[in-house]
Amino acid sequence: MEKLTRDSLKALAGKKKDHDDCSYIKVGMSSCGIAAGAKGVFDFLKLEVAKRYPAVSVRQCGCNGLCFAEPLVEVCVEGVPPVVYGNVTPEIAQRIVEEHLGEGRLINDHVYVIAVKEAR
Repeated sequence: MEKLTRDSLKALAGKKKDHDDCSYIKVGMSSCGIAAGAKGVFDFLKLEVAKRYPAVSVRQCGCNGLCFAEPLVEVCVEGVPPVVYGNVTPEIAQRIVEEHLGEGRLINDHVYVIAVKEAR
């Protein structure tokens, strides 16, 4: 591993960050998420989103500490605040595709976190 310098840190700070690309869905696939049914939710979203919204990537991620609310799905698309949905079933995943992605409307009864982007 190379030594960190002021210049190398500035270079890292200037790189595009994951949250700068707001066209993704992340499904929590840690052991608690999988035990709660995240695999089925991920598989459904991967297929359905690829068919309808190919510009939106569906990814796996790890634990974020809200194990009681698994399966968790983070959705970040333009025009709607980035959110984390909890207790997502395949039926709720269908609503995410139709209402959140399709209509730009949050599914309020499953929102656990609303992310606010920092002003630059």
